[in-house]
Amino acid sequence: MAQDKKQPEKKIYTTARIEGTPPTIDGTIQDSAWEQVAWGGDFVQWQPNSGEAPEEPTTFKILYDDKNLYIAFKCYDKDPEKIVRRMSRRDGFEGDWVEINIDSYFDHLTAFSFTLSASGVIGDEAVTNNGNNWDSSWDPIWFAKTSIDQDGWTGEARIPLSQLRFGNKEHHVWGLQMTRRFFRKEERSTWQHVPNDAPGWVHLFGELHGISGIKPQKQLEIAPYTLAKMERFEREDGNPFATGKDESLAVGVDGKIGITSNLTLDFTINPDFGQVEADPSQVNLSAFEIFFNERRPFFVEGRNILNYNLTRSAWGGSFSRDRLFHSRRIGRSPQYYPELEDNEFIDRPQSTSILGALKLTGKTKKGLSIGIVETVTDEEMATIDLEGDRRKVIVEPLTNYFVSRVQQDFNEGNTQVGAMFTATNRNLDDASLEFLHKSAYSGGIDFLHNWKERTYYVAGNFSMSRVQGTAQAILDTQTNSERFFQRPDADHLEVDSTRTSLSGTGGMLKVGKGGNGKIQFETGATWRSPGLALNDAGFSRSSDLINQWAWMSYRILKPTNTFRRWRINFNQFSDWNFSGTSTRVGGNINTHAQFKNYWSLSTGSTVRSARVSTADLRGGPAIKYPGNANYWIWIGSDERKKLTVNANPWIFWGNQGFLRGHGVSMGINFQPINALRISLEPFYEKSKDRQQYVTTAEIGDNIKYITAKIEQNTASVSIRMNYSIRPNLSIQYYGQPFVSKGTYSEFKEIADPLNDRYENRFTTFSEDEISYDATADEYAIDQNQDGTADFTVENPDFDFLQFRSNLVMRWEYKPGSTLFLVWNKELTDDPQTDRFSFSESIRNFLDPDSKAHNILLLKFTYRFVL
Repeated sequence: MAQDKKQPEKKIYTTARIEGTPPTIDGTIQDSAWEQVAWGGDFVQWQPNSGEAPEEPTTFKILYDDKNLYIAFKCYDKDPEKIVRRMSRRDGFEGDWVEINIDSYFDHLTAFSFTLSASGVIGDEAVTNNGNNWDSSWDPIWFAKTSIDQDGWTGEARIPLSQLRFGNKEHHVWGLQMTRRFFRKEERSTWQHVPNDAPGWVHLFGELHGISGIKPQKQLEIAPYTLAKMERFEREDGNPFATGKDESLAVGVDGKIGITSNLTLDFTINPDFGQVEADPSQVNLSAFEIFFNERRPFFVEGRNILNYNLTRSAWGGSFSRDRLFHSRRIGRSPQYYPELEDNEFIDRPQSTSILGALKLTGKTKKGLSIGIVETVTDEEMATIDLEGDRRKVIVEPLTNYFVSRVQQDFNEGNTQVGAMFTATNRNLDDASLEFLHKSAYSGGIDFLHNWKERTYYVAGNFSMSRVQGTAQAILDTQTNSERFFQRPDADHLEVDSTRTSLSGTGGMLKVGKGGNGKIQFETGATWRSPGLALNDAGFSRSSDLINQWAWMSYRILKPTNTFRRWRINFNQFSDWNFSGTSTRVGGNINTHAQFKNYWSLSTGSTVRSARVSTADLRGGPAIKYPGNANYWIWIGSDERKKLTVNANPWIFWGNQGFLRGHGVSMGINFQPINALRISLEPFYEKSKDRQQYVTTAEIGDNIKYITAKIEQNTASVSIRMNYSIRPNLSIQYYGQPFVSKGTYSEFKEIADPLNDRYENRFTTFSEDEISYDATADEYAIDQNQDGTADFTVENPDFDFLQFRSNLVMRWEYKPGSTLFLVWNKELTDDPQTDRFSFSESIRNFLDPDSKAHNILLLKFTYRFVL
């Protein structure tokens, strides 16, 4: 690859094979083996003053033998007593640290990152996409120690070659980068200088020479586990399943096998993820599914190679989470809810059991990335009891998920071409499950091309889906919230109740300028055809849309008299459906700055013109809303301090008063000692929306769409505590009390939803037309005022309280082997109070007689390296 004149010359470090006894990893660098090689050094600032000399020098040495790579760091510091030695769990990246990045594939796109903090905490990440993705879920086995002396702090590390991937050849050249974080100055310096506006990371590494005669190490790791679980919950009289307690014992096994020097097979049999933090509480009043991130270790590790986002724009946008593979579909909550008769009780599983899963990932020496996932989930049965007589009902079928992803690099990684395929197949022998797809397939091709030393790029993809099932299953697919083919004004759509399959397409094309210089930009377009269906193995909020966007950013990365760095972004976006109807037009401006005193400030505003929603009336006609806008500001204190605070207030409003709201979120972080970190994240929002959907009423052939004004108050506090007794022993707590209360009034019937005048789009029921029946807890609507209700509406008011917490003690008693002691607590209630009171809700959570579900589990894993 031709050298860009703006880029610094490549540095080379030459290592040597150890002759004699390898060094002892104790952090002191006193073994004679280190005398075989010279010190590398001459680090250069990456941040804040790119290209200038760092505040303190850093040096390193590298050795190797047949089985390991050895690294020594020496981080000079004139004031060793000021070295920040904050403790954390693995991958905490707190305080002073050093990091080595190794591009052992030498593909200029991927690397393995190993971080060692001054406190001795290790971190590791799999780096892909030329430094745009850093996956901290990758947890290789390696060893490191640190120490502090009068010159600063030192560290030693031993990285088994079995944890790296490289080709089978005699002589090796690897990409190499060393980074140091000098915490109290918030400075980062690198061995191979990379300008902080560079378009990429890995392709600009220096080089490691001198390695020869090593052979790829085939990995074989087996980690069986034993899990003991005890549950305590509210006892319910008459319910034979709600006895108030339950105990269980489970076993399983995880493993990792090096198939070749470049390909690794991960597997799990009967996995359990009880130690994983719970999802945050939310109240969803929209027609669309909420996206939750994957947290389970098996599916998180290596996920970058399995990514296929239909839209990934520089500014984000509402479609950025659409993807062909969303691993949360595997092990999901069972999808069938049996109807119960009077006096019947049900014991229904909360999640689907994963019988086993395989994951093959890696990259060949010719630049072909491979990712394959094969998973089988069990048939799940619910037990229904009627006065002692019990029956079994299938609530989730036996299901197979298959996912494959390939990506080929060309021209030293400047060009990438890839493809993905997913398949979901279900065993639908039971008639009650015929609402599900029997099979669902999706696939796509994508490409990325960079030019002018990766300054400019063009990227795109094309995707297809096909689902098959009974006529009922495909009818449900046509009429669900992603599509609403039944909309009466959707002339370009048609419901076909005889169909047994549905197909669709999606895609994206974008072009932009990345690094190099003060200005960045991107413009592109994406689409989802009406028939696109991805939610069996992937995620998509809606179809029948076309989106166009443009983004430009101006940035100053070199410190000035006022700022350490500063940038301003401009965004523009437009949406249409496939009939050509414009559904949204808007723009956004935001700016972000860090001052010389290390405080940060961000602010921005979004303005949208009148928009049209084709989903809000849940299959009814499209409805038009006046334009709206929002404004927000975020301010944060110096993050180097032991006490840090940030606040993010916002306000939003709609034209003609149809929408009003404001809120604030905060972050308070306190680190009283190096081993303890406490965080609080309060949140509060108050809103009024005059057009919240309530229900659809059918009166003969007449269909009425009912909306109302909703006044909603939502508050929560996320609480986190991490106490790191040692780098391999920690106690972590997460808790979130969440309260949301919604009160409805001013009930309306939608009359002419697209009328140019807002007040002509609906008719508000008068006091003579609507009355509330407290006994039935419903509203009766009598529009002709003949004394007989034309229809009733169930009271939509809600008062939702939920508390979720997770207390985990994690002890990695040997590398790769862990002991977990976990206490999960969840309380959900609907108190129906007269007014919103967060403090009163907190008292309810703390009440010892509260109806909490408690789970105590002990999980023991032992990793065998064979």
